[in-house]
Amino acid sequence: MPQNFPEMWLDRVIQNLDNSDQATFLNGIGEINAPVQQIHQGQPTEKNIIYVPTTDFEVDILINNNSYPIPFQEYTDDTISITLDKYQTKVVTLSDDQTIGASYDIIDKVTKSMTRGLTVDKYKRAIHSIAPLKMTPKTPVLKATGGEQKLTTPEGRPRLVYEDLVAAREACEGFGQMRLVLCQSHWNDLLLDRKNFGNQLINYSEGKPNPKILGFEIHQYDGSMPLFTKDLVKKTFGTIKAADDREASIIFNKEGIAKKTGFTKQYFAKAADNPARQSNDLSYRHYFIVTPYKNEKIAAII
Repeated sequence: MPQNFPEMWLDRVIQNLDNSDQATFLNGIGEINAPVQQIHQGQPTEKNIIYVPTTDFEVDILINNNSYPIPFQEYTDDTISITLDKYQTKVVTLSDDQTIGASYDIIDKVTKSMTRGLTVDKYKRAIHSIAPLKMTPKTPVLKATGGEQKLTTPEGRPRLVYEDLVAAREACEGFGQMRLVLCQSHWNDLLLDRKNFGNQLINYSEGKPNPKILGFEIHQYDGSMPLFTKDLVKKTFGTIKAADDREASIIFNKEGIAKKTGFTKQYFAKAADNPARQSNDLSYRHYFIVTPYKNEKIAAII
């Protein structure tokens, strides 16, 4: 990277992150309109934080009122702080030839794997963060049953069937507009159920609308989905799957989901200033968060 063009490289990486392949389950979830606060900037404890107002306030409605003056109702609200996740690439070493010039072709060639890695990891983390922590009345976690026929895979996993989606709809009553993100296994299960689903599960990624089934807006995500134990508890992000664990499909109301992109930072050391390694060193730090505002109106099917 020539010393005259570091800003151009950083701007291009930010543009590629913004225009990278989006996980469709985040479609329509806008960026939170709140400034990002940098805490402990430049230190190991550096954080990106936003402060978001939130409220459960609902106005009481009077019907056929004939009593005046109308009673007062005090408005109440609160503020929550959200700390953005920090994503960092490992340091990539570059020859001087790779950093000559500032054309987009050179920038993209050098940084493609770095931006790709940041994008993949932040979307995996996003769907994991949306998933409920465990089974509760406000965050139901249901098991696929295989239906009356007890349909299973060759490995013995009960398949997801139409009746399971009906049960999920009942468990999610009051969620509002529901979005169902199917893991790859559950997607394949539904493809086998031609009687109930026919050709509804289409390739919506090619300009076609997402199908709606039983009130669920259907999405598919090919990345790693959250894992749950047999006791209906979500496992820590990045945990290796155990024999009894099940991959989950996730249900949520998009209005209850927060999304925010923070700062992207570039770190670069020139070869001329790096006598020990005699290489140009490059890495990036990126802040991003997707999380429910509250631990409610989210669900899972495992």
